[in-house]
Amino acid sequence: MSALICGSFAYDTIMVFHDQFKKHILPDKVHMLNVSFLAPKLRREFGGCAGNIAYNLKLLQGEPIPMGTVGDDFSSYRGWFIEKDIPLQYVRLIDNTYTAQAFITTDIDSNQITVFHPGAMNFSHENRIEDANKNKDIDIGIISPDGRDGMIQHAKQFHEAGIPFIFDPGQGLPMFSEKELLSFVQQATWISMNDYEAHLFQERTQLSIEELAKQVKAFIVTQGGDGSTIYTEGKELKIPSAKAALVSDPTGCGDAYRAGLLYGISCDMDWENTGRIASLLGAIKIESHGTQNHHFKLTEFWDRFRDSFGYCL
Repeated sequence: MSALICGSFAYDTIMVFHDQFKKHILPDKVHMLNVSFLAPKLRREFGGCAGNIAYNLKLLQGEPIPMGTVGDDFSSYRGWFIEKDIPLQYVRLIDNTYTAQAFITTDIDSNQITVFHPGAMNFSHENRIEDANKNKDIDIGIISPDGRDGMIQHAKQFHEAGIPFIFDPGQGLPMFSEKELLSFVQQATWISMNDYEAHLFQERTQLSIEELAKQVKAFIVTQGGDGSTIYTEGKELKIPSAKAALVSDPTGCGDAYRAGLLYGISCDMDWENTGRIASLLGAIKIESHGTQNHHFKLTEFWDRFRDSFGYCL
C-alpha cells in the first residue's frame, strides 16, 4: 500500500561542546548575551520528518511516497534517496532557498542549543495531495511537522479525497489555535504524538485524551522508554517498549515510530502488533547516531521482534 508522507526535509548539523553551557552563561547578563562555543566535533545528517519516516518505512519494505519542499542545496540528499530507491517525484524544489536546516550544539550534560531555519519548508503549501493521487493509488497518508499552511491544507485535501491519514504535529503543535487543532481532529483518521505534546494538545483543545479518542479511530501517545499507549474503541492499550542494545541518539525515534504505525495500519494489523512494530523500530533507531544511519534486513527485524516480545508475526 502506498503511503503519502507529508512533512519536512532538513539537514541536521550537530556539534558537540566539550564543556557545560552554564559555565559560560552569566545569569545576570542574559539581557546582553554574547557567547561563543568551540565545537571540535561536527556531523551533518539527513533529517526532516518526511525524510526520516520514508527512510524507516522503506527499511520495512513499505511503499513510502514523501512529499515536501526543498532548496537548491538538496542534491546530496537527493542522491541518498535515489540510492535507497525512495521516490522523489513529489519533492518540490523551491528556487533560491535552502533546504530546512537545524543547527544543534550539545554540551557534556546533554543540554542543547538549537537554531532552526525553515527555508523551503515555508512553501510546503505549494504541494497538493491531488497531484500525488491522480491515479487514486494513495492508500494512506500522514501529516507530520511541516510549514504551517501546508499542514492545514494537506489535512483538508486528504479529508476531501477520502484518504485516511495520521495527524502527528510534533513540535509544530504550538503553531495552531484551538479551532485549527479541532479541525485536524475532525479530519484525521488517527492521531499520534508524544506524552508532552498530548498534554499540550489537551490544554489547547480543552478536551481529554478519552474525548479526543472518540473522534478518531485511535489516539496514540508515545512515552519514551515507558512504551506507548493506544486509545481506541473505548480501550486503553499499553504497548511495551522494545529494549535497545544501547542508547546512542534519540533524535528521530519519533519518526521511526511513525513509520511503524504506517506499516502496521497498511498491513491491516491489530493495534497490539502495530504498536510493537513501531516500538521496535524506535529502539533500533536509538542505537545509532543520526536519523538515517541505522539499517537491517527484514528477516533480522522479525527475529528481533520475536526476541523482544516473545512471539512471531
